[in-house]
Amino acid sequence: MTELLTSAELFGNVAPLLAHAADFAEGARPEHSATYGWLLLFTPLVGAIVIGLTWKKVSDRAAGLIGTAAIFLAFGAALACFAQLMGMDPEERHILAGYTYAQAFGVDFRFDIYIDQLSVFMALVVTGVSAMIHLYSVAYMKSDAGYHRFFSYLNFFVFSMLLLVLAGNLALLVVGWAFVGAASYLLISYWYRRETATAAGIKAFVINVIGDVGIVVAAYLLWTELGTLTIPSMLANAEDAFTVAPSPEYTAAALLLLVGAFAKSAQVPLHTWLPDAMEGPTPVSALIHAATMVTAGVYLICRMHPFIEISETATLTAAFLGTATLLIAATTALVQTDLKRIIAYSTMSQIGYMIAGAAAAAYSASLFHLMTHAFFKALLFMSAGSVIAAMASNQDVRRMGGFRKAMPFTYVVFTIGALTLAGFPFFSGFFSKDEIISYTLHRGGAFTVIAAGMYIGAILTAIYSMRAVFLVFHGEPCDEAKQLEGGELAHGSPVNPATGALEDTDVGFPGPDHQIAEREGEMRTAMSVLAFLAVVAGAVQIPGVTHLIESWLEPVFEDSRYAHDIPSIATQWIGLGVGAAIALTGIAIAYWTYVANRGVSERLATRFGRLHELLSNAWYFDRIYDAMIVRPASAIASFCNNVVERFVVQGIVEGATGAAKSGASRIRSWQSGLARVYALSVIGGTTIIAIYFLVLAK
Repeated sequence: MTELLTSAELFGNVAPLLAHAADFAEGARPEHSATYGWLLLFTPLVGAIVIGLTWKKVSDRAAGLIGTAAIFLAFGAALACFAQLMGMDPEERHILAGYTYAQAFGVDFRFDIYIDQLSVFMALVVTGVSAMIHLYSVAYMKSDAGYHRFFSYLNFFVFSMLLLVLAGNLALLVVGWAFVGAASYLLISYWYRRETATAAGIKAFVINVIGDVGIVVAAYLLWTELGTLTIPSMLANAEDAFTVAPSPEYTAAALLLLVGAFAKSAQVPLHTWLPDAMEGPTPVSALIHAATMVTAGVYLICRMHPFIEISETATLTAAFLGTATLLIAATTALVQTDLKRIIAYSTMSQIGYMIAGAAAAAYSASLFHLMTHAFFKALLFMSAGSVIAAMASNQDVRRMGGFRKAMPFTYVVFTIGALTLAGFPFFSGFFSKDEIISYTLHRGGAFTVIAAGMYIGAILTAIYSMRAVFLVFHGEPCDEAKQLEGGELAHGSPVNPATGALEDTDVGFPGPDHQIAEREGEMRTAMSVLAFLAVVAGAVQIPGVTHLIESWLEPVFEDSRYAHDIPSIATQWIGLGVGAAIALTGIAIAYWTYVANRGVSERLATRFGRLHELLSNAWYFDRIYDAMIVRPASAIASFCNNVVERFVVQGIVEGATGAAKSGASRIRSWQSGLARVYALSVIGGTTIIAIYFLVLAK
């Protein structure tokens, strides 16, 4: 591995930035400075702090524009990092920069950022998609009473994700990992007066803490074996360490890394928090699913790939659980009636593809799908938010229908997102998802079964994707659609869409007004950009034609033992042909079921009632966890409180205080306040002492 370069300049000011910009204009390239990396990392944090401190002094719109501008600036810094790496020799495209902030137990605690092809790729996706989500939110959230708080949290979320992907050592990555969890809690429970939202935030936080513990213990095990937490050094020493000193600690560390990845990316069995996270505002759902949180697990596996790859146990665990997740989530999405939950389960399924693909060493393919998924998933959530606004916050697809004419723009972009998710030929998801399947099938052995599961998931994906389109936009127009066709946006009493409980529109609840894309320029702009990318982004990785993603990421994964074991171009095109046939078949099934024969789905649900109930309840995972974990833990806590705390702990405390009070009371009774009593006591005591010594002398 080439020698890592360390920058002595940490926090540049505007002058160096302008100087570098001038160098770029003249064709020169900055020499390995991390200035752009630090700007990329801290710009969202500065935005969060500024918005938080000025909430009384600036208008809501100004706060939204500040937050959005911060993310656009971060995206510009990410582009500058990309240009900087492009200007370096291919073998030197990595910069490790930072400083030591503490020393203890012979360990240097450093604040390092690592700029390489993978971190820049992730930063471009995170900041680019986040910028569109921020722009969308400027209009979508404008009636909310907590507008400043929302954008401050949103900026902090992006900063946390950037800290995670730019971290130069595993300790700092753990900090970013925890920050992402904390930010998700703040945003999922953003409407904190809504009980379902606070419960969902707590649930997400608790499950992610399980992942945090896994990451921390894995970091400790790797540090004890390798003697370093610096990520480049760990990756460089991984193969030698396994060869020279094979140890169960490495497999344990790899499995614990997967625990962290599965919790953050909502994979079975740590997935149940993600559907409930739909309690947050729709832009939050878009940010969590497309640009930040759930992609962190995929990044972790790709970043630490030597440790996952060398451990066959970890590899097969990731592959089979990823496949199980994509199938469980896809089947669940088939029967969900909440529009946002349908999209949420699709995220779990698509992340399952990425996890299983990374386990098959298809790292570039998984990251390619991560990128395209970010585009179409953010687009789907934004479009869903527009529809939900038109429905006066009702999210039940059974109540929707006929919005095609009332919301033509939203209809077009939602359909683009759904077709991309379904793998419609020549849209971006078509190329990225089928590349994962081709690479997985090429691995052979147990991965043949994994690939078969992926193909089953593909047809299910096409069905539930188009089911949402047909139920929401086709058929007889619902009352809200008719009202919107007449030029009036529906408004109803503010209620919790999950429970029907009455709410108000003050801070802690959603605002009184609803915004749709047809009436808001910021929303249309953001959705148009993402729709365009969802269609054309696949062009960067067409078998035998382009390989931009693979070429850019190749140095990161050149140490993989499967780096050169790739399917032929002909095999990949055959896979694309199979994928196209599957996608079109799924779309045809959805059309036949939900348009041509709209009563079929109800008859199937009645005929296969138990199966429908199983899928409607998401395979009963929540009930199982409630019965096996939540209730026993609650019972133990209740026993400890009612028995141990009250009778044992409180008994000991009260017994000790009672004894002290009794002794003090007796001693206090001796204090009469009469001088003659005190004098008599002194004389009596002196006499007793004198007698004692006289007897002792004899």
